[in-house]
Amino acid sequence: MRPILALFLLAALPLVADTRLALRDGEAFTYRVSWAVLPGAGMIKISALNDTSGPAPRLRVLTTTATRGFARWLLPFDAKAESFFDTKSGRLLSLTESSKQPDKQSEHSVTFDYATARALYSTPSSVDKPRTLELPAGDPMDLITSLVQTRAWDLKVGEKRDMLVLFDDEFYELTIHAARNEEVITSLGTFNTIVLEPRMEKTAPKGMFKKGSTVRVWIELDDERRLPVKFEVEFKIGKGVATLTGYEPPGAAKVAEQPSVVSSDAKNPRP
Repeated sequence: MRPILALFLLAALPLVADTRLALRDGEAFTYRVSWAVLPGAGMIKISALNDTSGPAPRLRVLTTTATRGFARWLLPFDAKAESFFDTKSGRLLSLTESSKQPDKQSEHSVTFDYATARALYSTPSSVDKPRTLELPAGDPMDLITSLVQTRAWDLKVGEKRDMLVLFDDEFYELTIHAARNEEVITSLGTFNTIVLEPRMEKTAPKGMFKKGSTVRVWIELDDERRLPVKFEVEFKIGKGVATLTGYEPPGAAKVAEQPSVVSSDAKNPRP
C-alpha cells in the first residue's frame, strides 16, 4: 500500500484545465509540507512557462515533490510531472508523471483527445498497447492543481461548482464547496482567505473520499493574485498540510526548473 505521505505529495502532480488557466507564464509556487508532528516533511514546487516548440503555443507546467528531513529518512520519495496545456482553451493536452520510492518506481503518460472524448493512458514499462480512457463531461485536472485552479473562480461562502479530477487512470466527479472565510498566518504574511472543500456527491464515493478523507484549500481574497496559500489533506491517521513559502509572479521565471522562490512579501509581511 502506498504510504499516506507519498499519496499526499503525489496529489500535487499537475493537471490544470479551464477556460482561463490559473497558472501563467513565469509563475511559480513553493510549498512546505508538514505531516502530523513533522513540520518539514516535504516540499512541492509548481512552475509554468510558455512553450513555443510545437505547432501551437502551449503552457508547460512542471511540478516536483519530495520528502525532506526526518520524513525522508523514514520514506525517501521523489516525484516529477510535466504537463502541456492549450493556451487558448486551457485544456490539458498531455502529461507525464513519474515517482520513485526505495521499493517502487512508476511512470505513466496520458494524452487527451477531446473530439472523441477519450484519452490514451500508457506506461513505458508495459508491453501492452496504451489503454483507452473514456472522458466524462468536463475538463480533467488532478486534485491539488485543480484546487490551484479555483483561484480563477469567484465563489462566495455557500456557493459551489463542479470539477472533474483525474487520479492516475480514474476520473472523479467532485463538487467544490465554499465553506467559510478564515485568516491564515504564514511566513509570507497574514491572509484573509476563503476555504474551499471538494466533495464527492454526484457519484458513489471512491478512493480517499470513500475512506472518509477530507481536502481543503485556502485562497486569498484581498489581492488580485488570489494566491492558494494552504492545502490540507486529512486522513484518519493524520493530516498533511502544504503551506505557501515562496511565490514568483508571472513573467519572472525564465528557466524550466526553478529554485525555491520567495516573494517580496516574505521580506515585508503583511500587517
